[in-house]
Amino acid sequence: MKKIILTGGGTAGHVTPNIALVPKLKAAGYEIKYIGSKKGMEKQLVEDAGLDYAGISSGKLRRYFSLQNFIDPFKIVKGYFQAKRIIKKYKPDVVFSKGGFVTVPVVYAAAKYGIPVIAHESDITPGLANKLSLKKTNVVCYSFPETAKHLGSKGKYTGSPIRAELFEGDASVAKKMCGFTDDKPIIMVTGGSLGAENVNKLVREALSELLKTFNVAHLCGEGKTDEALKDTNGYAQFEYIKDEMKDFFAMADLIISRAGANSIFEIVALAKPNILIPLSAAASRGDQLLNSKSFEKQGFSVVLEEDNATGKDLINKVNELYSNKNEYIENMKNSNFSGGVDSIINTIEELTK
Repeated sequence: MKKIILTGGGTAGHVTPNIALVPKLKAAGYEIKYIGSKKGMEKQLVEDAGLDYAGISSGKLRRYFSLQNFIDPFKIVKGYFQAKRIIKKYKPDVVFSKGGFVTVPVVYAAAKYGIPVIAHESDITPGLANKLSLKKTNVVCYSFPETAKHLGSKGKYTGSPIRAELFEGDASVAKKMCGFTDDKPIIMVTGGSLGAENVNKLVREALSELLKTFNVAHLCGEGKTDEALKDTNGYAQFEYIKDEMKDFFAMADLIISRAGANSIFEIVALAKPNILIPLSAAASRGDQLLNSKSFEKQGFSVVLEEDNATGKDLINKVNELYSNKNEYIENMKNSNFSGGVDSIINTIEELTK
């Protein structure tokens, strides 16, 4: 039996694509181990997926000044030696890295033992972890055609791995959870696994107007629900949805979302009309702005940049999108994007022959 180590962490966006590969990896006969951080949110997600999890020490790769920047290199070095021990004992045939700060010591440890490494980059420009790991990887799969110029000969276009279960949702399950009983179209709002304060604020500013036409299912993030709105008719708020996410996707007529690459590729694969509110350049490295502009250019998304945006701006964007929803659906369906799982599995198989 072949063995593979999956690694990725920090946010759900670095974990769920790995989990999307699991059914096909098991069908291909792979034994799977997952390496993440000792205290990362990925541990629960991975163990819920039934995978063997090993945690290592990890530091955060920051682009800004922090006293932790003087401590974290020692954590990364410690993680490297921990990863070496795991890899030496497990003897994997290949490592697949989805990015996030925990992956750097794992990739370097694998390279030390001559284990082939495949990385995946979801965003248009490579993240810091993948940049640091590039010289130690054999292949870097990517989701946006625009990414090719950053990767040289190691790049391979595969698309983004999409969880097969997302195509099997039951809208009635989600409607029951939300308490929606009428036939109003439904907006689903999601700010990613951690929620998004600015998205929540815009939606709540616009809520009274939106509820005249739509029901709203709002995934707010942990600790971000609003008690004052809990009994509002047509509005359902949740901190986080996991197992029923496929049902919420099935229920949604429109989606308001951040522009993290994994999320937006899921939205396109499901052909859901969407408004993207990317993280601003001041709050990120600007990858979400690039992602959203690419999708807007291709006719997949309406984009609302959060700097100086108001609830009224969001209402206008929702009305614009809903009026032209069929055009957006057609554009997404014509993209023929159903996910990159098979292409990535083929790449793994090629390296382990």
